[in-house]
Amino acid sequence: MEEERITAIEGKSVVLIDGVCHLCQGLVRFILPRDPKGRFLFAPLQSQISRELMLENGLVPGGLSTVVLLENGVCYTESAAVLRIARGLRFPWPAVYVFIIVPRPLRDSLYRFVARNRYRWFGRDEQCLVPTPEIRRRFL
Repeated sequence: MEEERITAIEGKSVVLIDGVCHLCQGLVRFILPRDPKGRFLFAPLQSQISRELMLENGLVPGGLSTVVLLENGVCYTESAAVLRIARGLRFPWPAVYVFIIVPRPLRDSLYRFVARNRYRWFGRDEQCLVPTPEIRRRFL
């Protein structure tokens, strides 16, 4: 099983999302059609695989309320994760990466404001997103 997981992840970027958050589920649905090469894989933060990946990368499982991007051995969170995801999508979305010039404290403040209100604004489920058969192969 471990060997299968490593093979699935090699050469890919992994996006860890809050599996019960409608905004985060919407992010997955946004990425999929804009990532025709299948560069991004996904896992809910609540899953065992996310827990293992976070521990392997020095993050505290259960201690995060943010999107996490694992890319080329580096962890990105908050606004940096979102901007790097945009950079990896089909044109015109890489242009959004220009916002990396905005100082990180300012970008992350905006990110945290949205994150704090995401359940109220977008809703949440009682259980994690269950991927449809056509996108299941993109989930770890």
